[in-house]
Amino acid sequence: MTTTVTAQTPAHWPATEEQARAVQDALRGRVVLDEPGPPPGTGRVTGVDVAYDDARDVVAAAAVVLDAGTLDVVAEATAVGRISFPYVPGLLAFREIPAVLAALDALPCPPGLVVCDGYGLAHPRRFGLASHLGVLTGLPTVGVAKNPFTFTYDDPDTPRGSTSPLLAGAEEVGRAVRTRDGVKPVFVSVGHRVDLANACAQTLALAPAHRLPETTRRADALCRTALRTAAYPA
Repeated sequence: MTTTVTAQTPAHWPATEEQARAVQDALRGRVVLDEPGPPPGTGRVTGVDVAYDDARDVVAAAAVVLDAGTLDVVAEATAVGRISFPYVPGLLAFREIPAVLAALDALPCPPGLVVCDGYGLAHPRRFGLASHLGVLTGLPTVGVAKNPFTFTYDDPDTPRGSTSPLLAGAEEVGRAVRTRDGVKPVFVSVGHRVDLANACAQTLALAPAHRLPETTRRADALCRTALRTAAYPA
């Protein structure tokens, strides 16, 4: 059974681009990069994703907890509320985090590793959704994105499991990871309390049959359903 709650925008939430960038600057130094993170296939892993209806000013977030060994669903929750920040590239976390936090808080069990549909260090300010969420919650987090954002990469070799650096100039900010033979890679970056090698291994473990991790696939489907059926806000 899915728990559904109302998401509220926190008091003093940034309202302008300048305020949001100041928050990123203040929190970025708290990202932990020297922990390996949980081994793939152990414990629980939670996918989070967000869907919007800008015409109604509604956002829906989903958190889906899987058993990391079997990929069976353990628990799931959704949160629906008003959109908390305008669309600004590089500041999407400020639109998503209030609803994601509400969905995570509604779970009946600890989430374990959290996999975000988005970026961590692979972000122009090195502080994407996965890093921001990790710092706020203290949870280990990984970003798995569908596209490389503003960064460059060489196409990985064809076999599943092949990788190549995702680069900002000469700096490796993540990796392109081939999750299926010959299929476009996904783009993995560290969020918080997980190293890059483990983030890539986790992504492969969570994607045994599809391009996207099961965490992302399930959270995406659930948040879209929550948005479609939301009666709030009226």
